[in-house]
Amino acid sequence: MRSTANASTIATIDSKKPNTKQELIAVNIKLLIEQLEAGHSDALTDYLTAMSRFHNYSFGNVLEIARQMPTATRVAGFWTWKNLGRSVKAGSKGIRILAPIVGVRRKKDEEAEKDITKQNTRVLVGFRNAFVFDVEQTEGVDLPAMREVYGNVGENRDRLLAFIERQNIELVFTENIAPALGMSYGGRIAILPGQSKAEEFSTLVHELAHLCCVHSYVA
Repeated sequence: MRSTANASTIATIDSKKPNTKQELIAVNIKLLIEQLEAGHSDALTDYLTAMSRFHNYSFGNVLEIARQMPTATRVAGFWTWKNLGRSVKAGSKGIRILAPIVGVRRKKDEEAEKDITKQNTRVLVGFRNAFVFDVEQTEGVDLPAMREVYGNVGENRDRLLAFIERQNIELVFTENIAPALGMSYGGRIAILPGQSKAEEFSTLVHELAHLCCVHSYVA
């Protein structure tokens, strides 16, 4: 249960509706710090769990999803759910995120004539409000289950662990990240213990790739 003060801060964020990635990140980080200072350590867990689940979303949007619905596990837009055979339940409140607005910059006629394949360039114009819904806010056909990971990883696991160590990345096994299988943040990878060797290897590779992309680790 959030305190009245935190609820007030969240209401302020919603009323201001940040319109840039920088604003989105700034207000969420500010809220997280205030929650931690007030002793609400579960807020950090919510944010880190969201980061492990939504790798395809920008950092700012991950923070927004975690703030508005910490329990979210799989989100998509209204029509995406429709295409998957599911409908958003009546009365469900969407999770606000920022979606990019992409425009086309047309080249001058003389430039286009030189190379017809490079007439136009796609450019980021700005951002707009968009709303996604968690799978628990939808109903309809069952979604396909995630494919089980299996196989013999052999010595590849040891080689991967050695690589992680060479990058000075801290690796820990902890139950605290459940239900997520793995998380990566701040030069650290956390793995949920109890996975099969194949599942663990797959999770390690996934989290390492995410960490490398975010922090530009290089062997």
